[in-house]
Order: sequence, then structure tokens, then C-alpha cells
Amino acid sequence: MPANLTPEYKAAEAAFRNAREPRERLERLREMLRTIPKHKGTDHLQADIKTRIKELTEELAGPKRGGAHRGPATVIRPEEAAQIAVIGPPNSGKSTLHARLTGSHAQAAPYPFTTQYPQPGMLAYEDIHFQLIDLPPLSREHGVPWFANALQPADGCLLVVDLGEPDCIDQVIAAHELLTERHVTLVERWKAGAVGAVGPDQDEDAEHDPFAIRLPTLMIATKADLIPALEEELRVFEDLTGLRYPMLTVSGSSGEGLEQVGPWLFRKLGIVRVYTKAPGRPPDMDRPFTVRRGQTVHHVAALVHKDIATALKYARLWGGGRLNGQQVGPDHPVSDGDVIELHV
Repeated sequence: MPANLTPEYKAAEAAFRNAREPRERLERLREMLRTIPKHKGTDHLQADIKTRIKELTEELAGPKRGGAHRGPATVIRPEEAAQIAVIGPPNSGKSTLHARLTGSHAQAAPYPFTTQYPQPGMLAYEDIHFQLIDLPPLSREHGVPWFANALQPADGCLLVVDLGEPDCIDQVIAAHELLTERHVTLVERWKAGAVGAVGPDQDEDAEHDPFAIRLPTLMIATKADLIPALEEELRVFEDLTGLRYPMLTVSGSSGEGLEQVGPWLFRKLGIVRVYTKAPGRPPDMDRPFTVRRGQTVHHVAALVHKDIATALKYARLWGGGRLNGQQVGPDHPVSDGDVIELHV
């Protein structure tokens, strides 16, 4: 039976897809349930929405008083310039890579399934950070029911593989099958621009599955220093799997290639750093606000404080040799390295 979804529901669904923080996603789910047409054709979707509302409500509530300990959070609130999930088969070097990139001291061992819950860490690049979330390995031996929920806030992912592992190809194919079962698709294309276009990308099928996730993917081939014919192994991998993700080769033990990850994410995500100043004072150049290419003065103001964004009248902008303190409106797009002075 056709769902006959209304424009009001579709707007709520689109807002859910663009939401990144758990509380915002919960609000959007409730709005989806409120606006969805109530008839037989939407029974399954209504049930799915209710299940996700229940799961997210419990996640945000934390352990009940006097109840059993529920373990660490399974959905990590996004912070800094972008959230990137680190995923892969067992023993691919995923946790070692995460620890080397972030200094998180995450547990890594030469046996599988050492990562049980999401492990956040920060990858520093120049004066910004990327939030890397190390997730449990993708394997049917160790199913994780909340895996797709953990990916919802992510702007992209690092797919970590060990090309020297004899079962590497079978492991990667199995990992993709598991993700497909959870309505998650890894895609090759990274769209550098506004957050709605950069994060989990939705296609036309999303109208029929509002919880489908399409994650831009960078493949990381680990243990590169231990593979004699690396280029040949890469060609065989691509031929047998049909995967054509952008790829970096690294070594978690020696550190070879790790310096490529930060600059790559910065370029592909279209990160824009904006510095602020108070009238009559020098700019604060220690820690920028980060937005995406195509976003505006108003987006920066919202990061400073929501009340400033609401009351914003204009800004003065310095940057790129284009402007030297000239007045611009809230809708003026910002560029990397701009300095702005907000006036309300």
C-alpha cells in the first residue's frame, strides 16, 4: 500500500537526516512520528520510528538509578571539525591506527574483538581537530546491534583493511554485507561543502528508507611496510572486490603515511576555519570556529552562541586579501582564514 507521505512528514524526515547530535535526532524522530500519516501503508515505518525513539531515549537517559550498569555510550556526540568513524574487519590494525593518530591509548592486541564500545579520540591537524571514533570490528562472529546508530552522527569513515591478511578480501566483502543489512552504504565520493552535503549522503531510495546511511569512505591499507608487492596487492584487491574507494597506505607500527590522513580529511570535507575578534581587540587566532565551504557568517555566529546568531545584524570581515574590515551581511560566505567581528 502506498505510504502517501505528506510534505510535513518529508520535511521532518529531511531534518532528521541532517541532525548530528543525539538529542536533536530524538526531537526529529518525534516530529516524524507526529506528522506521519496513520494508515496501514505506514505501519512498518511507524514501528521503526517508535523503536528508534525508544533506543535513543534510553541511550540519552543513561543507567537507571539502582539498575544494572549499561556500559559506555554507543553513540558519541560530535565535536570539533568533523566526526569520522573508524571501521573494519577484525585484526585489521584499526585500533592501532586510531591510537597512533589520536594518542588515545585505545586497547590494541593481536587478537580480535578488543574494541567493544565506541572509543573517541582527536586527530590534530594544524589548529583544528577531527574526532575519530574507533568502533567494534565488523564480523558475524561478534554482531553489534547498535552499530548503525553509532554511524548516524558521522561525516565519513575510514575503512581499515590489512592487505597482508590471507582472508582480507572475504573479510571486507562480509563487512559490506553486514553494513548493507543495517541499511549502511559506503560510498566513494566525498562532497566538499555544507554539512548537509558532506555527512551521510542520501539518495532517492531514502524516501522509502529514511534511516538509510550513505557514508563517504576513505580506505586505509595498514601494515604497508610488511607487504613486499604493495601496488600489486592493491590492484588484486580492487579487481576482486570491485571497490574503488580513495585509498591511503600507512603503517601503524612505523608511522609511515599517517601524516597524510589529516590533510586529506581537511581537503575532502571542505573545512573552513574562521577566527573571531571583539571590537577594538586583536583576533583570537589560537582556536578557530570550523564550518564548511559555502557556509556563511550566520553559521559562524551560531557556533559562537545561538542568541548571537538570532540577533546578528552584520559583521566586519578581514581575509584573503579581499576584505579589510568591510561590513558584510549574515548571508556572506566565509573562506578559510577569515577573521570576523560580529555585531548584534
